[in-house]
Amino acid sequence: MSDIRELYQQMIIDHGRHPRNFGHVEKPTHTKLGQNPLCGDELLLTVKIKGDIITAIKFQGKGCAISMASASLMTEALQGKTIAEAGKIFGAFHQMLTNETNDDSQVERLGKLGVLSGVRAFPVRVKCATLAWHTLDAALKDDDQPVSTE
Repeated sequence: MSDIRELYQQMIIDHGRHPRNFGHVEKPTHTKLGQNPLCGDELLLTVKIKGDIITAIKFQGKGCAISMASASLMTEALQGKTIAEAGKIFGAFHQMLTNETNDDSQVERLGKLGVLSGVRAFPVRVKCATLAWHTLDAALKDDDQPVSTE
């Protein structure tokens, strides 16, 4: 196994076992529950927006290591970003996981989020990695529909 792949696996395990920003934002402006029934992942995302800046973002829940790591990495990446920036990052992240091409420059541009690029080799796990992102997207759009990967 290459050193970089091993480092990626270690980071996913670390974020899965010790997620960053795990908890609840006080006085959130947006709250949304997301579920992945196939894997059993469930998370509650709380976000505070001031102007159009994400000033606080946290999550609570349970799930597989990929789901928890993705939510943890997402909250780190989006803290202090505008809603538009968050949307662009989500688009790039989603494309990285669902695109058949192996674009290393895109992975590099995503920084730490690139550690999840290996998930694309396991299509059923893509839902685990994108659950937090779809939940955030629905929360920011004030979508009343439940968020589910099914």
